[in-house]
Amino acid sequence: MEDQIRQRYSDAILREVKLRYEIPSEAIRLLDGFESFIYEFDKQDRAYVLRISHTLRRSINLIQGEVDWINFLSAGGASVARAVPSIQGHLVEVVEDGSGGQFLATAFDKAPGGPPGKDSLDANLFFQHGRQMGRMHAITRLYHPLNEASRRPDWNDPEMMFAERWLGPKDQTTLDRYWILREYLEKLTVEEAGYGLIHQDAHYGNFFVDTAGRITLFDFDDCCYSWFMNDIAIVLFYAVLGQVDGPVFTREFMSHFLRGYQQENNLDQKWFKEIPYFLKLREIDLYAVIHRSFDVENLEDPWVAYYMRGRKQRIEEDIPFIDFDFEELSGF
Repeated sequence: MEDQIRQRYSDAILREVKLRYEIPSEAIRLLDGFESFIYEFDKQDRAYVLRISHTLRRSINLIQGEVDWINFLSAGGASVARAVPSIQGHLVEVVEDGSGGQFLATAFDKAPGGPPGKDSLDANLFFQHGRQMGRMHAITRLYHPLNEASRRPDWNDPEMMFAERWLGPKDQTTLDRYWILREYLEKLTVEEAGYGLIHQDAHYGNFFVDTAGRITLFDFDDCCYSWFMNDIAIVLFYAVLGQVDGPVFTREFMSHFLRGYQQENNLDQKWFKEIPYFLKLREIDLYAVIHRSFDVENLEDPWVAYYMRGRKQRIEEDIPFIDFDFEELSGF
């Protein structure tokens, strides 16, 4: 989270938001939040999640576009955590921060179940994950934004250019790699069957699994227009991190994930060869975001430290994120 957002936040902001949603003080609990302030609360025997973000990060229109899309997906049969209205019927509540900006509050149904544990990371979970992603992509092909102002950005919108915003002269080689990659991706075909509004962060931390094995996706804060295969590549990116043998895991994971995906949505096999480029884009983006949010010279977070170990060299030397022939996957 950006420091200036954290500095503007106060108990008074939270009290006002609780009034807007009629949340009892004793019924709200702070959760971990990387980009926003996240809470869980109970109301009338139901559980909800409250997100408080800021206009320094997302405009009111963009958040309205996000929640409209989420509820469109839900209405179409996707398993996602719906946005719910305030007592005034607003899906986005605006609270002035006293410094010329606004905090933006949104509430969602809490997804049933809980985060997938290590014991549940099996063929069935990979299959169900793929199936939900396929259903989401099939539904989003029918989606049209409320208006142009609320249209979510494309993947290469200036707002999404993390490398440019957060990397400095010490990472010039990485920036050069980024620009070469961006120029390549911008030449790819943009077509309705393979490009649309995507989640862009649908990893294990952004869905819950209930006792029946049903997955419910949430945290659509980063949604943007991009290729559906980019959405899939990002899922693989996080799934493979920490695996002892990346290529072996990739073959196993994707075989089940793609079986589920193809039950819900058809994707041209020509996109498989682009996966290495989408993986590299996420690798660089995450590297840049870590530079924004952490002291990279003194990393205390174990996962972040693990990710950054040798990462600069791997990016500068253009080493594939996964050494794998992704065109093999066209047979699944």
